[in-house]
Amino acid sequence: MLAVHFGAGNIGRGFIGSLLYQAGFQTCFVDVNSEIVNLLNEKQEYRVILADTSQEELLVKNVRAINSQSEPNKVVDAIAQADLVTTAVGPNILPFISGLIAEGLRKRVQSNDKPLNIIACENMIGGSTFLKEKVYEKVSEEERKLFDQCFGFPDAAVDRIVPNQTNEDKLMVRVEPFYEWAVDQTKIIGEKPKVTGITFVDDLQPYIERKLYTVNTGHAVAAYLGYYAGIKTINEVMEKHEMKTLVEKTLQETGLLLVRKYNFDMDTHKEYIVKILSRFSNPYISDEVIRVGRSPIRKLSPNDRLISPARQYVEVVKEQPIYLAKAIAAAFIYDYQGDEEAVELQNKIKSQGLEATIYEYTQLTKGSALVDLIIHQFILLREFILD
Repeated sequence: MLAVHFGAGNIGRGFIGSLLYQAGFQTCFVDVNSEIVNLLNEKQEYRVILADTSQEELLVKNVRAINSQSEPNKVVDAIAQADLVTTAVGPNILPFISGLIAEGLRKRVQSNDKPLNIIACENMIGGSTFLKEKVYEKVSEEERKLFDQCFGFPDAAVDRIVPNQTNEDKLMVRVEPFYEWAVDQTKIIGEKPKVTGITFVDDLQPYIERKLYTVNTGHAVAAYLGYYAGIKTINEVMEKHEMKTLVEKTLQETGLLLVRKYNFDMDTHKEYIVKILSRFSNPYISDEVIRVGRSPIRKLSPNDRLISPARQYVEVVKEQPIYLAKAIAAAFIYDYQGDEEAVELQNKIKSQGLEATIYEYTQLTKGSALVDLIIHQFILLREFILD
């Protein structure tokens, strides 16, 4: 079995690639990093090490790679022969790989009548659906009808912390033991991919929002408040009692929203929150707050990890989310000069003011009490008050 995976970075190799190997796939990585591509083709294997006391090691074999910039035709050929296509490139990169995927699917329908599923394993809601839209922009109406019969784009919810790392062995990846990969089986064409690590579900939305509003929200809160307090890594943030309390109280707000919205069992969800907090505290993972906090404009967008749960909290719980508002305010304070979005955000605040900037990026309703609360928390943070 052949899997074509876009993205040979740490998440691609340490999470998706690892599970594909364990499921018996030969994995062809597609990337633009020539050093990693060349090493994968030279070694045809790499190590994945668990970041815990066990330091358990898995040798991932049967891999190769293609540089999509220099050899796009090889990518097209691989897609035409693949049994599964996956991605882990980041939401912003999906539009850039859609053209190659469109060409690969176009060639496939001419020579291979076997159904194919394309799964975007990204930190976003509806990643595969978004990728499908971008692919379909590049094909004709007649091709779209044919593609609908042959190709599935099932959405997925993925969860595994794979921090930035520098290793002497450039292919080795250190990952946390915990992972979750849920896939919407209602959108699959043909047989379900035979990957043991996938949980197939009929309704993906609760899984997506539980993960996004707990793991991603909590991670972002720790990053932005940690950066504000001058702390360098997420696990160091969690060592500070007042910081850990702020993260926990934020997740209590998102937890109440999720319980009310999806009828989750409250005790079970509380246990889930405890597990997530322990993952953030893992001393074997040193994850920099500037990595976790990168791209604040995306993280402050209407349907992402901060604004969406805050807005829904007001609608569903009928109260104001104090701690989510504090986290959002911290994101608007984030001014790391090495992050283009952070620089843009700060320039926008300087040029048009905080309130107008909040409305522009969050698309919250004009006159919203939530915006007033965010502004209030922004002022408190600026005055060095951390409750």
